[in-house]
Amino acid sequence: MSPKKTVFLTGASRGIGKAIYTKLKKEKYYIIAPTRRELDLNNPISLYRYNDIQKNLKVDVLINNAGINFPQWIDELEDKNISETLQINLISPIKLIRTFVPHMKKQRWGRIVNISSMFGLVARGKQTMYTVTKHGINGVTKALALELGPHNILVNSVCPGFVNTDLVKRNPPEKIAALVKDVPLGRLAEPEEIAELVSFLISNKNTYITGANILIDGGFTCR
Repeated sequence: MSPKKTVFLTGASRGIGKAIYTKLKKEKYYIIAPTRRELDLNNPISLYRYNDIQKNLKVDVLINNAGINFPQWIDELEDKNISETLQINLISPIKLIRTFVPHMKKQRWGRIVNISSMFGLVARGKQTMYTVTKHGINGVTKALALELGPHNILVNSVCPGFVNTDLVKRNPPEKIAALVKDVPLGRLAEPEEIAELVSFLISNKNTYITGANILIDGGFTCR
């Protein structure tokens, strides 16, 4: 890979984000992965200030990975849950894209990967806000694939199913067993498997995939 590409990655401290960071580091990308203290995606002022400081940063690849999910039934849905989930999962990724696209346009090369979810394509109870934001980021992916394609900027969403991360492992063992039972491959995905897909999508090997919402769910949504 030459010259070395600069990657901006959110949510790199754990789970899928950490696996992506480790994978890309081994592949010799230069990675910018701000901590929550450096960039609070839930704080519009923090995001504005960070973006203003970094607006001249030459980012070749943007990976919007950070996200939250607080399941609540609709009649229990708190205003805080609505605003924070929208801000972190949807609004902040759009603003980061807006910040870094000008450089990608100028050099006529760029890659944007949004880490979505299978719940950006299907739905389930207690997941109203998560589903709204993941459907939304998949829509952003499609709209920007059309807008940015003429500039040789490829935009895709990766839509994982149940992954072996702390987010899933916080469930009791019997709940995890029930989830796995509905996965045709009979297991959770490993974060490294998601990272492999992301690695391909941002590489020079990907020359024609754009606007795709790519499921990596072990066949769960085939039912």
